[in-house]
Amino acid sequence: MKILIVEDEPKLAGFLKRGLEEQSWEVELAYDGQVGKKMASNYRFDVIILDVNLPLLNGYDLAKQLRADGLTTPILFLTALGTIDDKLDGFEAGGDDYLVKPFEFRELIARIKVLSQRNSVREQSSQVLTLADLELNLDEKVARRGGNRIDLTAKEFALLEYLMRNRGRVVSRVDIAEQVWDIRFDTGTNVIDVYINFLRKKVDKDYPTKLIHTVVGMGYIFKEE
Repeated sequence: MKILIVEDEPKLAGFLKRGLEEQSWEVELAYDGQVGKKMASNYRFDVIILDVNLPLLNGYDLAKQLRADGLTTPILFLTALGTIDDKLDGFEAGGDDYLVKPFEFRELIARIKVLSQRNSVREQSSQVLTLADLELNLDEKVARRGGNRIDLTAKEFALLEYLMRNRGRVVSRVDIAEQVWDIRFDTGTNVIDVYINFLRKKVDKDYPTKLIHTVVGMGYIFKEE
């Protein structure tokens, strides 16, 4: 599981990071709302933990902006603000759960697990994948960007679906060969690079925001940048 913590108190942020990493989870930190928004938008997380009183962009406004951008990642507010009105503000901003400081670490872990499981079920049942202005309808087998339909071959569609399901994560040519082509990767072939270029021409070429990025020596990553 990959978790983003947006918390401006360094000691608490470090404590949370160490504790969650002991669960074998990957944890990233942001110390203000603007950095938190950039990280949440550009990388895939299973759960986002937000403080409310953050520099530059408070937690409520951050959650509202992420939801307005179409981000569905579960958000857990972790804050000292504990009145009923505070909690209602958090849920209305788009939060999925609300935990008041001070808290029991075991309860935080339990809540994170519930949110992650709920999100996993929701993603499995979702038949439309989205990132930025790109939409992939799995039922209709149709891709659209900015409302414009993109004609894809069956293999291009399968490759795009794999990249979108793994958005924010670097995938190697070996990963793609095994998961999309269902074959053992042959280092002597450039078929994957060829198909990546096909997709780039159709998905990225005519749009200012590029979504398919090469990570030299490692593979590819699908993210908004």
